[in-house]
Amino acid sequence: QVQLVESGGGLVQTGNSLRLSCAASGRTLSSYVMGWFRQAPGKERVFVAAINWSGGMTNYADSVKGRFTITRDNAKNTVYLQMNSLKSEDTAVYYCAARYGGNVYLAGGYVNWGQGTQVTVSS
Repeated sequence: QVQLVESGGGLVQTGNSLRLSCAASGRTLSSYVMGWFRQAPGKERVFVAAINWSGGMTNYADSVKGRFTITRDNAKNTVYLQMNSLKSEDTAVYYCAARYGGNVYLAGGYVNWGQGTQVTVSS
């Protein structure tokens, strides 16, 4: 199994940017499709973005399209989520997750999850 550790969360003002990182250990990240999910207080965990094994294909939730960018560096075993033009509704705990394939939008197919990193956007 691969172990995932997120970092880069914090408190920012509306309109600012953050970059989240997800560092993997235990197995090479290139074996996995990677995704980012988020969970706001009192709400279910929802899909944010995903990237395929090579980084050549990405998917985004409509709510973040054009503002967030997911990338990966397989040599560094790390996945990133660049978040620009942040809004208060982006406030949540962000999780990275790994899967072998299939529907990237469904949380149930991911086999490994990180512990999450808090992102708080204040107005």
